[in-house]
Order: sequence, then C-alpha cells, then structure tokens
Amino acid sequence: MKENPHGGDIYSGDYTYDFSVNVNPFGPPESVRRAVRNAADHLDRYPDTSCRELRAALARKLSVRPEQLIFGNGAAELIYALVQGVRPRRALITAPGFSEYETALHAADCEIMFYPLKPENGFLPEEDFFSWITERTDLIFLCSPHNPSGTVLSREFLLEAASRAEQCGAVLVVDECFWQFVTEEKRVTLLDAVNDHPSLFLLHAFTKTFAMPGLRLGYGVTANARLMENMERHIQAWNVSVPAQMAGAAALGETSYVERTAAAVAVEREYLSREMRRLRLAVYPSQANFLLFQGPEDLKERCREKKILIRDCRNYRGLSAGWFRTAVKLHEENTVLIHTLEEIL
Repeated sequence: MKENPHGGDIYSGDYTYDFSVNVNPFGPPESVRRAVRNAADHLDRYPDTSCRELRAALARKLSVRPEQLIFGNGAAELIYALVQGVRPRRALITAPGFSEYETALHAADCEIMFYPLKPENGFLPEEDFFSWITERTDLIFLCSPHNPSGTVLSREFLLEAASRAEQCGAVLVVDECFWQFVTEEKRVTLLDAVNDHPSLFLLHAFTKTFAMPGLRLGYGVTANARLMENMERHIQAWNVSVPAQMAGAAALGETSYVERTAAAVAVEREYLSREMRRLRLAVYPSQANFLLFQGPEDLKERCREKKILIRDCRNYRGLSAGWFRTAVKLHEENTVLIHTLEEIL
C-alpha cells in the first residue's frame, strides 16, 4: 500500500479538524459546486483532451496566449511531466521544499543539488544561490510562496534567477501554487514575464485556491513551445476530467472570492501566530495560508488524541522531529486549535 508523504491523511484515523492541508478555508465557491453537479449530465462523454473552454477562459484571465497553457491532473502531474520532458542530468532544488520535486527527479535518474535554506534567514535563499546555477544545471525548482515556510521571493530575485537560468541553458520552474493566498499588495507572480523569459515555467493549481483537491486540476504557463511539446508526450490522454474542467472554468469568475480569502487569511494568520507564540511555540513568518513552527516532538500524536491533524514536517529534507506546519483556517476552527494547544502544552 502506498504511503502518503503529504498532509491530508484523514483516512488513517478519526479526525474532526484537518489542519495538515492548505486549502481555502471557505471551501469551494457555490459556482464550483454547481458546475460539478451539472457535470453529472456529461459523464457519458470523454473529456476534451485540449481543455478548449477552460483554456480560452484562463488565457483571457491571465492575459497569456492559449498555447502557453498546459493542464494536469493536479500540479503534481505536471511536475513529473516537466521532469520527463526536460530529462535533466543535474537539477537544483531548495531544502526544505515540496517533496514531489525530488521524487520526480529521482524517477528520471537525475543528480540533485540541494541548496540549504536557513531558519535564521526566514527560509529565503541568499545571494550565493545564483552561483549554484552553472552550465551543468539543467533544471531548477523554486517555490514562492515557499512550501513549507510560506515566505515569498522578491520579483527581483526571481527575475535574476530566470536570467541566470537562460545564461546557463537551464529551465527555471517557479511554483506559484499559493500565490493567490497572499494579499494583493504583497503578491508576486511572473505571469507577465513568461514572454521575456523562454526558460521560465510557472506552476499553478486550482486545488488550493478554490478548495477542490478532490477534483485535481493544475496548470503550467510557459512561452517555451519545445518544452510544452515534450511535456505533452508524457501526459496521458483525458488526464483532466469533465467535472474538473467545468469546475475550473466556473472558478475563474470568482475574483471577489479570491480577494476575500486573502484578506481573511492575513487576519487569521496573524491571530494564530500571536497565540502560538504566546504558548511559547517558535513560529516563522509567512505570507501564505499556513504556518511553519517548532514544538514538542510528540505534538502531532497529542493533537491526534484530540481529533486534530497537523502536518509533521520531519520528512522535509533539512527539517527534523519537532517541526510542524498548520493550515490557517476560519476563526472558529483556529480558536479550537489554540485551545487544544493550550490543553496540551
């Protein structure tokens, strides 16, 4: 049986609250729920392999060309397709970081260089990061907001990384899956830079923003036509279901929902940070809908006894026992978490 290395393993126990996954605390918008219900009338059809309706709507929304989009059964599928499309001999990733980068690279027998991110520097890469990108580097993964810390890389840093990648003939992947949880004034995306940087591939997902992990829908944006063609060779036909395509198209009209989410997350993130520090937990600054913190090594087990699931981060490279991540939820749920931590600590 395959072991789940991520959060969301609610099937292995009896939980009332799941703080281990970072999806929108408001749940799917009603338009998305309605689209999924309507999709039941179309289950006798094969999905559109080109995602035409979703592609056209998303291209308009992002101000990119339709052919610059590629869709996947979640962002994870695109990570594997991208690695297989590039077939890198040597790749650079940060540690800690999302484990699927490393897993996909190992599956391609790729040598991996791990750039260490330091807690004392807020898990942000330093200036020497660029010297790690050399002519031997074929593929680079960056994540902003970073998983699991929630820190946001500056636009200047990301553009310099893209330029450095081009100089060395490498592909730079910037995972922006949590970008819409950041308030607008602090939000950073390179969507407007893909045409100027053909080495750039942006990874996005509907999963987290619109609370639809059960449907699985991710997409990538790049101006690199050759990379796109290579990736498509490694993606199975009909990989995006009819309900996922219809839900994605509906979600694109939910602009106010996204902004309401970012504003609410900012308020609740501050509440959780303040209360957890009051309980003498070491909480690290975040701009996303989750917090990375340190506590007693058995904290996950003790929370489990209270029917609360948090993310144990010891399987992140560079972290160890005593590192945890919690999602930022709505105030009532966050209050339950704080009261539970008070009881435990």
